[in-house]
Amino acid sequence: MNPTRFSLMRRSTPLLTALLLAGCASLSPDGGLADVQQLSAGKTAGTHVTLSKDSDTINSTVAELLKQPVTADAAVRIALLNNAALQGSLATLGISDAQRVQAGRAPNPHFSLGRFTEGNKLEIERVLRFDVVGLLMLPWRAEWQGQQHELAKLQAAQEVIRLATDTRKTWISAVAAQQSVQYLENVKEAAEAGTELARRMARVGNWSRLQEAREKVFLADATAQLARARQAAFSEREKLIRLMGLWGTQTQFTLTPRLPDLPEQLNEVRDIEAQALRERLDVRSAVTEAAYVADSLGLVKATGYLNGLTLSYKYNTTFDNATAGKDNKRGFELELPLPIFDWGSARNARAEGMYMQSAARVRDVAVKARSEAREAWHGWRTAYDIARSYRDEVVPLRKLISDEVQLRYNGMLASVWDLLGDMRQQVMSVNNAIEAQRDFWLADADLELTLTGTSPGGLTRLKNSSAAASGATQGH
Repeated sequence: MNPTRFSLMRRSTPLLTALLLAGCASLSPDGGLADVQQLSAGKTAGTHVTLSKDSDTINSTVAELLKQPVTADAAVRIALLNNAALQGSLATLGISDAQRVQAGRAPNPHFSLGRFTEGNKLEIERVLRFDVVGLLMLPWRAEWQGQQHELAKLQAAQEVIRLATDTRKTWISAVAAQQSVQYLENVKEAAEAGTELARRMARVGNWSRLQEAREKVFLADATAQLARARQAAFSEREKLIRLMGLWGTQTQFTLTPRLPDLPEQLNEVRDIEAQALRERLDVRSAVTEAAYVADSLGLVKATGYLNGLTLSYKYNTTFDNATAGKDNKRGFELELPLPIFDWGSARNARAEGMYMQSAARVRDVAVKARSEAREAWHGWRTAYDIARSYRDEVVPLRKLISDEVQLRYNGMLASVWDLLGDMRQQVMSVNNAIEAQRDFWLADADLELTLTGTSPGGLTRLKNSSAAASGATQGH
């Protein structure tokens, strides 16, 4: 073998190997769905769900879950399988995977054919042009697009976790609203009974018009509160339907009748800030992106002057029609842009700006993660103390008062008005306890998302409207 040819083959082996490896890049069978499943494992609102794209599997699973009253676990499972927006987000993983594979493919060479005549001479030009920079940068571009695909998977996992938490919170609100409607119906029944009794007593002259008017306005107020509660229950149910992606007869499902009981004790949560920085996917995504941008910064500066470098192989044949002769010429041509007008300063400044932007985003995400972790923990702890106070003190005391009033009524020591008034106050206390229980489970979902998933966007605020309503009832 010719030594020169052998040396050329030996030098070309690494480049040929890189091209072959790039050509072997293939699409993932599931487009990265398994990786998203792994990233979101243990963070989907306490529910284990196997993500799927098979419509038959999804439909059969959803139909089976809807046969029974929908629990929080079932609602999350249905949403993660059936939510159309999530399916669209997961489909973008396929696009990202295709871009990853495409970036690993070598750029196609360009072939041009020219025909030129001059008098009796005819020249045929054949040019095979290669993008040298594209070939040299092929490994980096493949790696860069692979990194982008990793970021896409992290983003998809965050959407899975956020959807699971939103579904769980909406289920909690829907069930709590359903319970509130039941208790406000009891309030309205008591108000109707009081109004009817007041009307009869006023007819026989035992009550004044002022006393009768007070009972009527209480009935009107109770009716308005019940209407608002029914609208709130309807809205929460529809929101849950949207998150679960249901339509048609699927929307006729039933919810479980009541919220889960409060835990007897809370598990101790320590180092919440460190846990949030360690486990949250948005923090991980920001750090990973900053590292990728830092890697690209050096490459942009190194290849700035070589951008557009091409290598061409030319083979020209000239025919002389006068002499019937033929002349062949072959050779290589290297084309390199001259940095006369563009020295790459703007390109370098853009790369540096992107790096500074990504570094600032890391700091911003870290600060928010720490703050959100502290706020979520404090809201969770406060919501539990309030709910437990209602469960262990307010509701039992209200029941004791109701039992005592009933005994006095049976002994002719209390009037029917005392009995009706106590019933109203007891029902409102129970309704407040339901709302406190709801707030705790909402705060629990926020805490889990904040510590292990991603930013909740907005934490649940404790409400005091029920307390005001209860105070108005007691004043009446």
